[in-house]
Amino acid sequence: MGKTYEGGAPLAEVVRSGFVEGVHRGSVVVLDATGALLTGAGDVTSPIFPRSSNKPMQAVAMLRAGLPLTDPADVALVSASHAGEEFHLARVGALLARAGLDSSALHCPPDLPVGEEAREAVLRAGGGPTRTQMNCSGKHSGMLLTCRAAGWPLDGYWRPEHPLQQRLLQAVEEFTGESVAATGVDGCGAPVLAVSLTGLAGAYLRLVGAEPGSEARTVADAMRAHPEIVGGTRADDTRLMRGVPGLLAKVGAEGVIAAAVPGVGAVALKIDDGAARARMPVLVSGLRRLGVTAPVLEEFAEVPLFGGGLPVGAVRPLW
Repeated sequence: MGKTYEGGAPLAEVVRSGFVEGVHRGSVVVLDATGALLTGAGDVTSPIFPRSSNKPMQAVAMLRAGLPLTDPADVALVSASHAGEEFHLARVGALLARAGLDSSALHCPPDLPVGEEAREAVLRAGGGPTRTQMNCSGKHSGMLLTCRAAGWPLDGYWRPEHPLQQRLLQAVEEFTGESVAATGVDGCGAPVLAVSLTGLAGAYLRLVGAEPGSEARTVADAMRAHPEIVGGTRADDTRLMRGVPGLLAKVGAEGVIAAAVPGVGAVALKIDDGAARARMPVLVSGLRRLGVTAPVLEEFAEVPLFGGGLPVGAVRPLW
């Protein structure tokens, strides 16, 4: 694996009124069902920060360390970047209460919901940022419960040297088949671990292909059974998992997404400028290369652009 991400190739173009006004560059890899490289573009072997696309692997590590969850919806929440809808917040509160904790125990910073409708509802009601509303509060709640179960200190549970974070790092290395190239601080304050897009795609293949009853399969099945908890009512990965049978998907910040279909293959990509609008059209292009078809892919194949309230163009894949 290379030491520095070299940047990607042109993957999507921004077309307004028939005029190309911009291009999004990035990297994308497509693996077949065996994990072999099918196709790709850009730099797919150097490390990037997958951001929240690492969460399913981290959830596996928490279950292995004793996270006492039996409800698949709770497992999905621990793997989530939730939209901050009421059902998300209620479930986070319930998890914390099980450990005798409240939101003050969360290290993730106060924030408004990432979901547009939930955010507007909070502001209309005169509310403001809270730790529970932060999209990673499910993951942080799972971390706290894991520490309780394992007998590890809650203090500093987010620090890289903490026993919890060491277990999470080991799981990421196991599933990606790579050594973590760098450790940074994610937006939620927890460690974020750098691996390649090829490693990330392979990890998702291993999650969906894991033995039934294993922790890895438990996470993959929970996310697919409760996609609205993983993202939100209108979230991209939620809608994708609803629309493609068997597909596991998880977005990450800075234009990252990974997806896998058991027995078919996996796709992982990063848009270099972090633009979320280019992410789904490129992913659809990758899934189509694997022969995946579903009506939801048509919805995501292009992202419309508007002018004066009317559609005047689109973000569409070049690759």
